[in-house]
Amino acid sequence: MVSRAASLLSGLSSVAPAPRRSRARRAVAGRCRFATMLAGAFALLLLGGLIGPARAEVEVDLALVLAIDSSGSVDFAEFELQAGGIARAFRDPEVIEAINGSAPNGIAVSVIQWSGRRQHLVAVDWTKVTDAWSAAALAAKIEGTGRILIGETAIADALRFATEHLAYGPFQGARRIIDLSGDGPANAGGDPDPVRDAAVDDGITINGLAILNENPSLDRYYAEHVIGGPDAFVVAARDYRDFADAIRLKLLREIRGAPLAGRAHGLVQVAQEP
Repeated sequence: MVSRAASLLSGLSSVAPAPRRSRARRAVAGRCRFATMLAGAFALLLLGGLIGPARAEVEVDLALVLAIDSSGSVDFAEFELQAGGIARAFRDPEVIEAINGSAPNGIAVSVIQWSGRRQHLVAVDWTKVTDAWSAAALAAKIEGTGRILIGETAIADALRFATEHLAYGPFQGARRIIDLSGDGPANAGGDPDPVRDAAVDDGITINGLAILNENPSLDRYYAEHVIGGPDAFVVAARDYRDFADAIRLKLLREIRGAPLAGRAHGLVQVAQEP
């Protein structure tokens, strides 16, 4: 009896694992079939154009990159005048009125800091502005961003970075503008002209805000080597004390998309406040 039981147990142990292996094989096969079906469905979606590379989906009337000069020629007080001037402009009632009247789909704004070669970063990421509340929220973000960079003046690198930032952002602007401010010509990274031309070929307008405290002819340099695209222009500020008025005037022009009075050859002079 004992030997018979042992024989039965031995037989069971020799055949019992087989169903488990069979179930495991069936599970693996099922998973493989599911993965194959999933891959096939994904491929069909790709071929049908239903899935593609990530792209902007939210439409706005204007996508605007504000590029703030953070090079070595800009001291910390001057940098704060730039950031504070932009924040003040977005609280200005006329700017808010321009957004309400000329941009029914809103505008998307991002602020970058730039200086030398490969020295650039996003200080305030893409923010949609449609009214006074959202404009004030953007102004607060800008004021809360301190200076991070200091280096040479690589305008070409700044324009290249701003162009890529526009291309990969979450907003699709009916108009796309890079608004670059600075107080000196490029001294690193090569000439900005080829990068400017490539951006213009891609449908981007580049405007400039030239601060003339160290280089009185910088507005001419910007007009020749930096700006480009439909209705491109330069606003000239005689000093950093002019910056808030200059950026306000610039934003009004960019939001409204209307020509500036008194503009000659793409240049606009802003009188210095006493």
